[in-house]
Amino acid sequence: MSSSTDQAVVPKKYLVPFILVTTLFALWGFANDITNPMVKVFSKVLLMSNFEGSLVQAAFYGGYCVMAIPAAIFITKFSYKSGILSGLMLYVVGCMLFIPASITGAFAVFLIAYFIMTCGLSFLETSANPYIMSMGDEVTATRRLNLAQAFNPMGALTGMFIAKTFILSKINPTSQAEREQLSPEALAPITSSDLEILRAPYVILGIVVACFLVAFIFAQLPKKDRNPGEPLHLGATFKRLIGNRNWVGGVIAQAFYVGAQIMCWTFIIHYGTEVFTAEGMSEQDAESLSQGYNIAAMGIFLCSRFICTFILKYFTPGRLLFALALGGIATSLGAIYLDGRAGLYSLVAISACMSLMFPTIYGIALKGLGEDAKLGSAGLIMAIGGGCLMPPLQGWMIDQYNVQVSFFLPLICFVVIAIYGATTNKDGITSRRLTEGEGYTA
Repeated sequence: MSSSTDQAVVPKKYLVPFILVTTLFALWGFANDITNPMVKVFSKVLLMSNFEGSLVQAAFYGGYCVMAIPAAIFITKFSYKSGILSGLMLYVVGCMLFIPASITGAFAVFLIAYFIMTCGLSFLETSANPYIMSMGDEVTATRRLNLAQAFNPMGALTGMFIAKTFILSKINPTSQAEREQLSPEALAPITSSDLEILRAPYVILGIVVACFLVAFIFAQLPKKDRNPGEPLHLGATFKRLIGNRNWVGGVIAQAFYVGAQIMCWTFIIHYGTEVFTAEGMSEQDAESLSQGYNIAAMGIFLCSRFICTFILKYFTPGRLLFALALGGIATSLGAIYLDGRAGLYSLVAISACMSLMFPTIYGIALKGLGEDAKLGSAGLIMAIGGGCLMPPLQGWMIDQYNVQVSFFLPLICFVVIAIYGATTNKDGITSRRLTEGEGYTA
């Protein structure tokens, strides 16, 4: 049997569909990382605590929890293309809801907009990940997914840059403490102007996504779907998945990974702002510079992802995942116990360790599932809900203690991921077994 190094990662007949579907990875990366800094923005503009501001992430990632399973059922019943089109439509609706949200200034409407947007992203991720894996030989499925996932940080970097350049640097420089001292009459025009600034990138994003929707409507995509007359057998599928220890462990590990990623990228602004204001910098300049460090972290994440994708050809996925998790533990300890910029540098370095965790966990958990991969994928996308629960908890810890102590939460997440990596490696889940489609079942 041929090894993964002997096969083309993307066969020529799938190259154009692969490129088109891979653009979706950048689209949801953009949405994720233009949104992370908004926790700080909403806290400042609407005069909320860190916990209240982090409800942005609860709403954003809550869409994944609610919609992942329905999306998978929809895709299984109809097609990957139908799932992609549905996701893009919801994405557009969510973006356009920023218009009434900014006009009313109601935080609840913003949360609804984020929730609908990520219901769309849930459709996209549930469709695109297994679809990419199906575009070629199963021998190269994990490498193909990792290649597509490598373009996710490119969208994320763009989202971070837009947030820094067109939102963080444009909102009124009046600090949150100063705003709290203003009268409602004096505060109202400042808040209104800031919300208009926040709205513009999301509306433009909605227009861009609408263009992609039109492109996918007319695109000729390969059919990788079930026979329409074939029954779904959802109960039997769920029973097989629950009995698959490797898949269950992957769902748990993925939830903790996403929680760690969102916490590190959301609260790096809080961490950096404390560091730089302690050095005498203004709050707005500190926030903008902190977002620059966030962009640097994403750049490191992107470079590390390409490097680790190459390394994955020669090392077992479980072993690589275990090593990356140990790095995450070490750098989290640095963020907790090192003061000033040294702690901030450790926080930035966590991104190098997170680079390949998502697609590697995803690939390990789905290998050998066959048609069950559609619902199996939904469980792993639903696990993105870890980003719904953990950021508010970290925001509460920042309010009660301080930002450094709050990074014990990502530390715990990396411990869980290390256990999963060690377990899959110990149980003999090697690169060859995974790429040859030998699923692991308890």
